[in-house]
Amino acid sequence: MSKDFRQIASDVDASLGLLADAAPEAMAGFMALGSAAHEAGALSPMTKELIALGIAIAVHCDGCIGYHAKAVHEAGASRAEVAEMIAVAIQMGGGPSVVYGGEALKAFDAFSGG
Repeated sequence: MSKDFRQIASDVDASLGLLADAAPEAMAGFMALGSAAHEAGALSPMTKELIALGIAIAVHCDGCIGYHAKAVHEAGASRAEVAEMIAVAIQMGGGPSVVYGGEALKAFDAFSGG
């Protein structure tokens, strides 16, 4: 059964909103950390999103894959860049990363039309 990564990403956004309402100070801190971590610096925001998507593969998190696949697409990554990152994630994570690497490519394709 194919996953709807657009819906998964939307669900993550909705969950973040719920948490922001329920725990505003904690979520403000979390969001500030995310903003600071993803600012351009020695690494571009796109590179940082590729790293986040690779970690999402390694930890087997569908919500993280959906969220960061969308962000990687919005940051301007190509399908080839995503595929190379997935190859590294697979090398680091073994068999389970093969499964989630395929899911990450499907998620990226859902946002890029690929």
